[in-house]
Amino acid sequence: MTSNMSDSAVSTISKLHDLLTSDLCSTCTDLLYNRLKQLDVSETLDGIQIRLPNIQGGKDFPVSNHAGNDDSNGNIGHNQHKKQPSRWSEFSTQTPSYGSVAMKGLRSNSAPSIKSGNSEKPKGNKLHVGKSGQEIDFDKLEDEWARLSLVKRKKDFRFMENIKGRAINVLQGLELHTGIFNQTEQERIVNLVYSFQKLGREGRLRERTYSEPKKWLRGKGRVTIQFGCCYNYATDKNGNPPGIIRTEEVDPLPPLFIMMIKRMVRWHVLPPSCVPDSCIVNIYEADDCIPPHIDHHDFVRPFCTVSFLTECNILFGSNLKIIGPGEFSGPFSLPLPIGSVFILNGNGADVAKHCIPGVPAKRISITFRKMDSRKLPYEFKPHNELQGIRPMQQPDTPPHQPHPLPTNVVTPMNTGDDGIRNISLSENEFPELSSGRSIYKQRISATKWCIKQ
Repeated sequence: MTSNMSDSAVSTISKLHDLLTSDLCSTCTDLLYNRLKQLDVSETLDGIQIRLPNIQGGKDFPVSNHAGNDDSNGNIGHNQHKKQPSRWSEFSTQTPSYGSVAMKGLRSNSAPSIKSGNSEKPKGNKLHVGKSGQEIDFDKLEDEWARLSLVKRKKDFRFMENIKGRAINVLQGLELHTGIFNQTEQERIVNLVYSFQKLGREGRLRERTYSEPKKWLRGKGRVTIQFGCCYNYATDKNGNPPGIIRTEEVDPLPPLFIMMIKRMVRWHVLPPSCVPDSCIVNIYEADDCIPPHIDHHDFVRPFCTVSFLTECNILFGSNLKIIGPGEFSGPFSLPLPIGSVFILNGNGADVAKHCIPGVPAKRISITFRKMDSRKLPYEFKPHNELQGIRPMQQPDTPPHQPHPLPTNVVTPMNTGDDGIRNISLSENEFPELSSGRSIYKQRISATKWCIKQ
């Protein structure tokens, strides 16, 4: 092995050697050792990358290919729009594979493993091998179940309003999930968003993918990045009305965002009947806001928003009021914790309006939505990786019954001096998302759990 390897690279190769040579004869051990010495090991921002320039797999080094539309760099989805190749694919060749060691939790539906001579599952991480993006996945299913068991969920939001003479819970259908993405994963996602912002400013994204209006008023001018479809917020200069512009193309969903979607479906956050195929990224500076609105029905329900960097409040009500630039009032306020996934559905999506008042500091949100099949862009092609995703279930749970998951109870709502009903979330109810090291101390037997595809 090369002498200029980093300590982490040497450690990874040593673990790989110990795993692959377990219970092998001396001849096979020597063969593997000689092959390991040929490895081209490099350390990227996303972990350790191993390349085998002259080895294409084999009985003594099993590998498995990604399913789906992979390009030569292991990135998924860049060949969806052949008429106008994505300009960020050039950048993708310089970025690490989005499913390697540091993002080991965001893995695909299939979880191929390496079988050794003993009965135990091998220990280790997922490594990407070769230019084709081939991978060896050493992650344990128990780790995923351990993390899933710590997810906190709230689904019983309630606030009654008089709508056309009837008392209606305008918050019905809202859900808040925390613990879906740990701190390391959040950092990777945020860094990727900043990378796309840089590309957008350099003009290396499709024209309608990136938008950064000039700030002419407090609360105005947040950056937006659209993937999957071009959504028009208001009638544009060409006369296109609000909604999806079917004749426009934007860049496809990045591989990391696809992994996020798969995570949310598998972890019972989004239903498999409504898998998102588009998203919009909002990058807020301090005081940026989103005015009161109901999301366009070119997108089906439910949809979700993932929050990063800074906690902020979201207001709900059938009659939200604009007080001033970036200032709104409404009957119900809810904090969106960092790293949380917020689901909008039912009355919460279609009866109550919602808005984001001016945020206190820099914030990023990613809103994932599924397009109405009648509104798809003319050149749109469904992504293979987003087909047939199934939630994780216990082996003894009937297919028609979802796996029972923990639901936390929040403290009673209280009314502030401004008349807005606030919901307070204690640290125990929604703990701050950390690196997740303690999660892996909770081991669950592999024989007890399985995935029903």
